[in-house]
Formats: sequence, structure tokens, C-alpha cells
Amino acid sequence: MKRKTFIGSIFVGAAATSVLNSCAEPKTNHTNMDTSLSKETIVHSVYFWLKEGITAEEEKDFLNFFTTLAKIEGIKELKYGKPAPTTPRPVVDNSFSYLLLVTFNNMDEINVYETHPEHLAAIEIYKKYWTKVEVKDVILM
Repeated sequence: MKRKTFIGSIFVGAAATSVLNSCAEPKTNHTNMDTSLSKETIVHSVYFWLKEGITAEEEKDFLNFFTTLAKIEGIKELKYGKPAPTTPRPVVDNSFSYLLLVTFNNMDEINVYETHPEHLAAIEIYKKYWTKVEVKDVILM
């Protein structure tokens, strides 16, 4: 095999491996969570607007809120993130600071979560960091 062809085949092989690995199921630090989004999954989305002028340390402390919530039984999956820097359009609202997405298998599980003592205690601890919260819940069809 010529050197040029051999080196090219190495790059093609590496690229194919990279693509295949990127298609593999994502890894999560919550190993017991079911990540499938099946019919009738409850998606609990919570938008947070943090107070203006909070420090980086305070924002880091706020993120402990999500870690605390992730320990509550009945959660199928819990993820959070910041607004994506998408193109501004009239239908896009990137004004929030964080989004929390929590999925549940059924209404019973979210009903337990909403009134769970750890959930309510965490709200009391961390609400000092936000000015506004919006919750939007859906049942997948």
C-alpha cells in the first residue's frame, strides 16, 4: 500500500470511529436513570431568571439546587443548561438564565416530586438567587 493511501485510510478510519462514538448512547452521571422519552412521559421544564449582579460563587452555589433535586426518587432523568446562543428572532426567548428539564414516567411520580420535602427544602434554600421562575409541564404523545 502506498504511504499516501495508507495515511488517508487511517484518517478515514479515525473519522468513522468518531462518528460512530458520537451516535452511541450518551453517558450520564445518573446511572440508574432511564433516558427514553416514551409516550406519556411527563416533561417538567423550569425556567429560572437569576438576580442581576450575583457573583460567580453564588451562581455556582445555585447549581447545587439541581444536584439536590436529582437525588429525589421517581425522577426518570434530570438535565439543566443555559440558553443557547441561537439567532435572535421574535419567537425566541433567551432571556432566562437556566433551564431545568426533569422527566417522569407518570403523573404519580411528578405529584410526589412536587410536594417532596427535599424539593420544598431546596426551593427555600436556593430561591434567594432567582427573581422569576416559570414551569411548563407536558405529557408526551
